[in-house]
Amino acid sequence: MPSNPGHEKDKEAKLYIVSTPIGNLADITLRALDTLRKVDLIAAEDTRHTRKLLSYYDIHVRLVSYHEHNARLRGGELLDKIASGQSVALVTDAGTPGVSDPGQFLIEAALQRGMEPVAIPGPTALISALVVSGLSTQPFVFLGFPPAKGAERRRFFEKNSRLAMTLILYESPRRLTKTLKDMLLSWGERRVAVARELTKIHEQIFRGSISDAIEYFMADIRGELTLVVEGAGHSKPRLDGESPAPCPEGLNRDFSNRESPAWRDELAALLRQGLSSKEAASAIATRFNLPRRTVYQAALALKRDEGFHC
Repeated sequence: MPSNPGHEKDKEAKLYIVSTPIGNLADITLRALDTLRKVDLIAAEDTRHTRKLLSYYDIHVRLVSYHEHNARLRGGELLDKIASGQSVALVTDAGTPGVSDPGQFLIEAALQRGMEPVAIPGPTALISALVVSGLSTQPFVFLGFPPAKGAERRRFFEKNSRLAMTLILYESPRRLTKTLKDMLLSWGERRVAVARELTKIHEQIFRGSISDAIEYFMADIRGELTLVVEGAGHSKPRLDGESPAPCPEGLNRDFSNRESPAWRDELAALLRQGLSSKEAASAIATRFNLPRRTVYQAALALKRDEGFHC
């Protein structure tokens, strides 16, 4: 085979950041396979997971673990091996290392020691989800995983509530419903795409409003999730004759007041999701800088409206 200009020498002592499939094992580049075969050592977030990939492609290279619980100790060991002349490939469970995983710490430590990491590009879930979402692909911002709870989580949603660009988040199945509700509470009604099990047999792309998504994903779900959310100020008005988003059992599905100010529409959306008048009013008053009592009275009026039975 003719030589490839710029191709790395076999087993050159470097840290290789190797992207691996996010689901379908066929989604790996020839260069990635070549690199994994030639390095002295492969550092993997979960060795059991990576061993399946290596076995599939008949790759027999020493495998060690590198994850958030041993990153400090193991990271130093890996860099010492590179300094002594060995080559190391870093892989994550799925996709590109350094994106919402401990790989970023190893990359930063390598740079601090004067080592130049080499990127071996390939799949990443956030880009795959973005391009099939149906939402604007530029500009966008990747927010990673929202904090699990507490004040840090509240600040996360508040801080990002006014970003006009498309937002991309990762989330676990057990927290999806909670995150969708927090998004609706802090960001208001927007379009969202929820990508589940990308490139796998049960791949699914849900597209709709946040309210739609909350109802759709009420049952237990499994798999890796990527959320692509419309930026602030970009929601499209409902078309004439278009049905409103489905609401939980017990709420009137025909409620619509297109002549109301934007905050009233968002207030109604929160009530549809089962929030109390007090909770919904508090969220809307904060977001739109309105008197809390005024919004609370509007919430009560909405509940009394003969077209909105809560």
